[in-house]
Amino acid sequence: MSNNQKKNNQKDNESISQGIKNTAGAAFHTIHSALETTENAAMSAVDATTNAINNLTDEENNENRGKHNRE
Repeated sequence: MSNNQKKNNQKDNESISQGIKNTAGAAFHTIHSALETTENAAMSAVDATTNAINNLTDEENNENRGKHNRE
């Protein structure tokens, strides 16, 4: 194999390696973004549940105060 062929093969291999690296980087970025989206959705669900519980608790406390004040 001539020197030119070896150099061309080396450049081709470097190009392929860089392509694999770029693809892997893009895949990891996509996965990271998806995980952040999932985390945000989960935290929104937790916040909504907390708000619902607080609202129910506040309503019950207000009802109990009203009963106590009437007695």
